[in-house]
Amino acid sequence: MRAPDWLTARPVAHRGLHDAARGVMENMPAAAHAAVAGNFAIECDIQLTSDGEAMVHHDDALGRLTEGSGALLTKTAAELKAVKFKATGEQMMTLGDLCDLTAGRVPLVIEVKSQFGGDRKLVRRMADVLAGYSGPVVGMSFDPDQVVALREFMPNLTRGIVAQRSYDDGHWDRLTPAQRDSMLYLRHGFRTEPHFVAYWVNQLPSPAPWIARNVFGCSLLTWTVRTPEQRERAAQYADQMIFEGFVPGT
Repeated sequence: MRAPDWLTARPVAHRGLHDAARGVMENMPAAAHAAVAGNFAIECDIQLTSDGEAMVHHDDALGRLTEGSGALLTKTAAELKAVKFKATGEQMMTLGDLCDLTAGRVPLVIEVKSQFGGDRKLVRRMADVLAGYSGPVVGMSFDPDQVVALREFMPNLTRGIVAQRSYDDGHWDRLTPAQRDSMLYLRHGFRTEPHFVAYWVNQLPSPAPWIARNVFGCSLLTWTVRTPEQRERAAQYADQMIFEGFVPGT
């Protein structure tokens, strides 16, 4: 099944329409408000807390954008809502907060972050939150096991796999060789059954997303588009871009 047309109708703002120079920080309320005002879909990340909440935050530990340190997984939602950010007075949102803010006005593209240990608590919480949400939303993850969880817990939710051609840089050292191998070439496709693929723009064109798009009918998003050259590549090889650092159409 192909993803709905609304997913690819407009560019997708990566972590919201953020602009650090103006004090609008990624995955924060102002970035979501700006994306809604611009009529852009919002890509966001969710992380699990120690008390089972889904927080809207990219990093799995504090420190890059925030004061303090420590893994989000070791802290409660209340503790994370009290964390101070370095460049904004806003607070970290829960997924429920983001749903309330957007109120269905633009699509949400939710990336489920994973420790690749098989824990499904985050997807369970996501399913609970989205059960009361009627706006356009899709889920995706780099982790095939989390995409399987999306399929099992929310079979009617449009789901996607985030992917790239290789997983040999330092970021992926925490995975076993078998885990990295299972992610190559979208070979998990008959298990995950994705409706769309979100592929790294620097590695397009590539055979696996071409086959997913042209043989199996998956929509193809590409991330993260920042430069004119990447924008041209996205237009040539993908159905829509996930972008940051500029405002399309201006």
